[in-house]
Amino acid sequence: MRIAIIAPLESIAHTAHEVLANPKFNWQADFDIVHGDLEAGLEQAYRAVERGAEVIISRGGTASYIASHIQIPVVEIQVTVFDILQALQCINTISGVVGVVFTRRLLFECEKLGNMIGIPMREYFIENELVRQEIINGAIRDGIETFLGDASSVNLLKQQGLKVYPIESGTDAVAKAVHEAVCLAGVRRKEREKAELFRTIIDSSAEGIVAIDSKGHVTTFNPTAEQIFQIPSSSAVGKYIGELVPDDKLRGCLTGDKCDNEDVKLIGDRVYAIKRIPIKLNGEVVGAIANLQDVTQLQRFEQVVRQKLNKKGLVAKFHLEQLIGSSRALELVKERARQYSATDTTVLITGESGTGKELMAQSIHNLSNRKNGPFVAVNCAALPENLLESELFGYEEGAFTGAKKGGKPGLFELAHGGTIFLDEIGEIPLALQARLLRVLQEKEVMRLGGDKVIPIDVRVLSATNQELMKLVEKKEFRADLYYRLDVLRLHIPPLRERREDIPELVRHFVKKYSGKKIGLTDEAIWLMQRYPWYGNIRELENVVKRLALLVRESMIEAEDVRQELAGCEFLADSESGRTSDSLDVWEKQKIDEILLEEKYNYTRAAKRLGVSRTTLWRKMKEWEKMN
Repeated sequence: MRIAIIAPLESIAHTAHEVLANPKFNWQADFDIVHGDLEAGLEQAYRAVERGAEVIISRGGTASYIASHIQIPVVEIQVTVFDILQALQCINTISGVVGVVFTRRLLFECEKLGNMIGIPMREYFIENELVRQEIINGAIRDGIETFLGDASSVNLLKQQGLKVYPIESGTDAVAKAVHEAVCLAGVRRKEREKAELFRTIIDSSAEGIVAIDSKGHVTTFNPTAEQIFQIPSSSAVGKYIGELVPDDKLRGCLTGDKCDNEDVKLIGDRVYAIKRIPIKLNGEVVGAIANLQDVTQLQRFEQVVRQKLNKKGLVAKFHLEQLIGSSRALELVKERARQYSATDTTVLITGESGTGKELMAQSIHNLSNRKNGPFVAVNCAALPENLLESELFGYEEGAFTGAKKGGKPGLFELAHGGTIFLDEIGEIPLALQARLLRVLQEKEVMRLGGDKVIPIDVRVLSATNQELMKLVEKKEFRADLYYRLDVLRLHIPPLRERREDIPELVRHFVKKYSGKKIGLTDEAIWLMQRYPWYGNIRELENVVKRLALLVRESMIEAEDVRQELAGCEFLADSESGRTSDSLDVWEKQKIDEILLEEKYNYTRAAKRLGVSRTTLWRKMKEWEKMN
């Protein structure tokens, strides 16, 4: 910051040099010290402003004269009692009353001071330069022969041959003025920085911003508002708002109780969302401001955000209406899902592999009040323990070898404000179950290698195709975590328990995967309804997909279905009452047959069966234990 000291007296300039040279002050500013009184002082002030001075320091009449002509602040060096006493010491002999002629009233009463020290004194206050000579003439008529005065008065009195002594300024008075000037310059700089920040924010805003004062005159009209109304800011600022926008409702905000806060309005060929807010100071309305947003642009921004979220997999795409089927069993599940979506409580979704547990989780999210938040799905069985921990809870930079620079937020953090879906929750390692329980209880996470907790607002949905209570009994799953997850339960029945949904599902998948119009015979549908579909909808979809792609005619016949499900004894004896044990034997035979065909490649075999690799592996382990 730069400060100019304009000294009416050479002695003041000398004192200012002494003050600035004193190492104990350490002033944080650049100073220019020049000499000048009245007109000469004002000329120096103009030059100082051109050089970038932010504050000017002067004294007496010169300070008043400069302050009346320039816009930047002027700090006056105050006259102290010590300065008056020092001036009196310069007088050799004092006869009669001493006149004190000064531009501004002193901070003390010289006449009382004179009574105290035994020297009669009389003050002559100069209101402005036009009356200075008249005041001095009056003092002469009063019989005053000895004077104390500021620089301007000294010059006039000397010209008339009178005895006059200048009132100098001591180091304390100058130091005090410099300190005040430095503080003032600092405050002004911060105010300018803040004003520039606000101006930049307003000017760079994509919203149109219009503000008015308490009289309805425009005070702010940013570039976006210029584009909206096709009016330059220079023509708008200062005008009455009604002249620019006749039907504007912003004036209603000035009354405080008639403010139409939110509105949608057609301006030109575009629709704008308008928000109006009264500006209050100490409870009093002093103006109003309106923000205008282009609705088309808002929609475009929303699309961009959704596209980015889609790329990150943080959007639930599936809705309950897309769940195909009208069976009583499925309708009960849908109704319960609607009820559960109205709460924020944890939900455990159970059901065999392929029944659509994740689709149900997405549906619950899209029905809830969190539907505009993220949906994060994670398969707990698909990741090894060390990777699952870092994915769920995140990590700080340097938490482990290979940790990403800057760290990485976990999936719980990414799901803040939305829903996290933990699929195959039964596969989560015991070591991580304790951390997961703490997240559910405390609603906060701590990254790997971190030392601070991060609050989260996340709804947890989980799913399993296992009997978690059996895992609890085997000490393979924490009981406290189980009861925390199993607050609300939603069981999705397997496809064989809602066979009436199969015709609708088959026709849907045929339409989805066929490039031409293909129908199905009643016998083909009947056969599919008799098939047990242990892979559930996933298996059904795979079979129908193959049929739709391979059938040569425009109709899928029963024989096509038999060939696709060749070797299935269940079809040949569909009318006989088969037991669950015989179905299990059939299932094992079917799995063994496909494993043999795929040369025991579990990934390809699971894909053909329409089940997950984890489910296939678990079934094989169960049969090994049984045998």
